[in-house]
Amino acid sequence: MSHPHPELGAPPKLPQGALRVTPLGGLGEIGRNMTVFEYDGKLLIVDCGVLFPEEEQPGVDLILPDFTTIQDRIDDVVGIVLTHGHEDHIGGVPYLLRLRQDIPLIGSKLTLALIEAKLQEHRIRPYTLEVAEGHRERLGAFDCEFIAVNHSIPDALAVAIRTPAGMVVHTGDFKMDQLPLDNRLTDLHAFARLSEEGIDLLLTDSTNAEVPGFTAHERDISNVLRNVFANAQKRIIVASFASHVHRIQQILDAAHEYGRRVAFVGRSMVRNMGIARDLGYLRVPPGLVVDVKTLDDLPDDEVVLVCTGSQGEPMAALSRMANRDHQIRIVPGDTVILASSLIPGNENAVYRVINGLTRWGANVVHKGNAKVHVSGHASAGELLYFYNICKPKNLMPVHGEWRHLRANAELGAMTGIPKDHIVIAEDGVVVDLVDGRARITGKVQAGYVYVDGLSVGDVTESSLKDRRILGEEGIISVFLVVDSSTGKITGGPHVHARGSGIEDSAFDAVLPKIEQALNKSAQDGVVEPHQLQQLIRRTVGKWVSDTYRRRPMILPVVVEV
Repeated sequence: MSHPHPELGAPPKLPQGALRVTPLGGLGEIGRNMTVFEYDGKLLIVDCGVLFPEEEQPGVDLILPDFTTIQDRIDDVVGIVLTHGHEDHIGGVPYLLRLRQDIPLIGSKLTLALIEAKLQEHRIRPYTLEVAEGHRERLGAFDCEFIAVNHSIPDALAVAIRTPAGMVVHTGDFKMDQLPLDNRLTDLHAFARLSEEGIDLLLTDSTNAEVPGFTAHERDISNVLRNVFANAQKRIIVASFASHVHRIQQILDAAHEYGRRVAFVGRSMVRNMGIARDLGYLRVPPGLVVDVKTLDDLPDDEVVLVCTGSQGEPMAALSRMANRDHQIRIVPGDTVILASSLIPGNENAVYRVINGLTRWGANVVHKGNAKVHVSGHASAGELLYFYNICKPKNLMPVHGEWRHLRANAELGAMTGIPKDHIVIAEDGVVVDLVDGRARITGKVQAGYVYVDGLSVGDVTESSLKDRRILGEEGIISVFLVVDSSTGKITGGPHVHARGSGIEDSAFDAVLPKIEQALNKSAQDGVVEPHQLQQLIRRTVGKWVSDTYRRRPMILPVVVEV
């Protein structure tokens, strides 16, 4: 198995007749999925998603792939293939289209409807090409065939990309549920047919590669939900991804069976479920779904609320309910269902929400105490089965953290794929398919791009470090006035602290140290304000560290007169 080296340099010029594969997101992480394919000077992009921030990224709304490597070649992009409508696969599209709005978006009916609604908020009118399983479309040098795959959202597609360099198959996110709610199976016959033609490189979803056996059926959840509904005494509040149409369908079915009305809470949930209903992917009995404003007129035991926040997102409806910062107030006897799995990195945030809800008297049902969710990704048994069908000449695991990628690579090796034909890459690592062999040839920039409010890319790792220091240690400001010619103090110093846990009066002990240091610097002829600020920062920082074992941000202000 080949793997990236930290000292990889820029890739060489792509040889004539070769295919280049560059993942810009989704390898070494869960989310931000984006892969760029290059042949004969043209680029095809598969997916463009976002990653949601973790606790150590305060103030960040979204994390995008880094478009730097394709920014200067944006006119070479022939299209963006979207495998399905989850945010980690389509959420970055509006930001990519800011570089060029007429890039064709290729996807299934539901996927395009979801991205078009999102693009309306960004005031972008895209050029779209709707496809379905069995369709073939030529996009420049790329002959794309679309294959039905089963996932936790309807209309998911894999794509087979034929080029003169060979055929690459990208699965997108998939599993092999044999009893899907929409009766739309992963098309194993199509993959077997592609195998007979010859799959030169297979890019496969790795999310559940560590999980033994087979992923459970979506239908297994229905009876569990019915049991929860049968025993709930008051309101039922369900938190789910805003695009998880299958799970919402099961909630609607249970609510209808037990005589409850359903209201969607949150803009994205209302928008996406409206789209799914209008396109026929969500079956809603007449009168079942009502406006949230009408719920006050209904008894608690006839109410179901469906909202976002299953990952503990701070601004999502469920988190705000847990913090008593939402118009819907949790009361004793309410039942809350978290109908999703935990995305790695979100555990603390989710458990904090669960504890908050429990504090207000809610009965919280989640994957840890009831089978209210099954994964949308193939487990190890399915992946083994899949590899034996596809028989790829080269394998490149995608979509997962390092442990998932390596586990997926080992599964491929178990089915007979030669280890030197298995490539474990990470974001930015360039893989070239030349003469039927896939090899790592270099690395390009593929860091995090942070969205903070309206700013994109302005927040850096350095500024995030400052935010963490401010949040954890507080800030100390030091203000003083000095003579511009002598450097001697003529006013102050005045010291104030916020969030450091240190009273302002305690800084009386450090004032002589500041004065002593500045007097010495004046004698040495140091009068430049920036140098004086650095001296104050070192003096105060050492005193705070020695006295309190803390490292707050220190902000000196030197005014010259």
